[in-house]
Amino acid sequence: MNKPSIYGLTIEQMTEWLSHQGHKPFRAKQVWDWLYRKRVTTFAEMTNVNKDCLELLDQSFAIGSMTEAVKQESADGTIKFLFKLYDGSLIETVLMRHKYGLSVCVTTQVGCNIGCSFCASGLIKKSRDLSAGEIVEQIMHVQHHLDAVGKEERVSHVVVMGIGEPFDNFDNMVDFLNVIKDHNGLSIGARHITVSTSGLADKIYKFADLKLQVNLAISLHAPNNELRTQIMKINRAIPLEKLMPAIDYYVKTTNRKITIEYILLRGVNDQKAQAIELAKLFEDKRHLTYVNLIPYNPVDEHGQYQRSTSEDITTFYDTLKKNGLNCGVRLEHGTDIDAACGQLRSKQIKKDKVAAK
Repeated sequence: MNKPSIYGLTIEQMTEWLSHQGHKPFRAKQVWDWLYRKRVTTFAEMTNVNKDCLELLDQSFAIGSMTEAVKQESADGTIKFLFKLYDGSLIETVLMRHKYGLSVCVTTQVGCNIGCSFCASGLIKKSRDLSAGEIVEQIMHVQHHLDAVGKEERVSHVVVMGIGEPFDNFDNMVDFLNVIKDHNGLSIGARHITVSTSGLADKIYKFADLKLQVNLAISLHAPNNELRTQIMKINRAIPLEKLMPAIDYYVKTTNRKITIEYILLRGVNDQKAQAIELAKLFEDKRHLTYVNLIPYNPVDEHGQYQRSTSEDITTFYDTLKKNGLNCGVRLEHGTDIDAACGQLRSKQIKKDKVAAK
C-alpha cells in the first residue's frame, strides 16, 4: 500500500491530523521544522519528537515517495531531473540559475490533456494528477541536491509550468503553494512564485478570489481565436471571449500584473500584424500586462513548427514596445540538454518500451 507524502500537508492540516491522533499541536511545528529547516529524510532523525508520534507518522506517511531516474546537467548550470513516482510514472523538474536566484519549475500532472500542438508535454495524455505532496517533494529533492553540494544555496523562486495544466489540479496545487510559502518552512515569497495556465477561465476567477499574492501567467500564444484554436485545442472550449473577461477580473480583483506567455513559431504567429493585434487585445490593461516572448525549442514529433528567425523576434518585440505593451524575450536555459518541457520524459518512455521488447 502506497503511503501519502507528508509533504502534502500544510502546517494547519498537520496540526489538525496530529490533534485527532491525540498529540499536542506543537508537535506539528516540530515535525515541520525537521522537514523544511533541517531537511531530514527519515522520521528517525527527528530527535525531539516522541517515539509514539514518530511511529504514527512512519506508519501513515512517506517522506520520500519518488526516486531520481535521470539527471541532466547543462553547461549553463541548468539541471533537469526525471523522477520515477511510486507507481512507475515519470515526471520532470528543472532547476535554473538566474542572476536573481535559483528557480525550480515543477510538474503538476502525469501527462497533459490540454493538447497544445507545439508542446512535448502533451505527447503523452494525462493519466493522473500529482498529489500536493508529490509537487512539494520536487522542490525538496532539488533542495536536498543543493544541500549535498554544500554551497549553502537554496531554492528562491518557483514556477509551476512543468508537465500538465496546474489549474486542472487546482486544490492540490493550492495546497502546494501554501506549503512552500509558509514562513515556518521553506518560506519562498509569494511574489517569487509564478503559476501558469493555458486559460481555464473558471479557475482564473477562483484563483483571483484567493488573493494568494502569487504571480499568474497565461499561455496565450496567439492574438485571435482562429490562430489560437489552430495551435491550442483548448481554445475551442474556452475562446478569447471567455478567457479575456477572466483575465480582466483577475487584474481588477488583485491589482497585480499578469504575464502573457507567447511562444514564437516561425511563420505561424510571429509576424508584425499579429504583434499589433496582440497589443490591441491588451491595450486597456497594458499597465498591468507583461508579454514574455519565448523562442521555440523544436520537438521531433512536432516537425511542422520551427523557431522564429532573430529578425522576426526583434520585429515582434519592437512592435509590442511601440504599441505600449511591456515585453521581453525569455533567456534560454539548458539548450544543450532536452530543453523543451516533456522531452526528457518522452525519450525515456520510448527507451523503456524498446528495452522491454
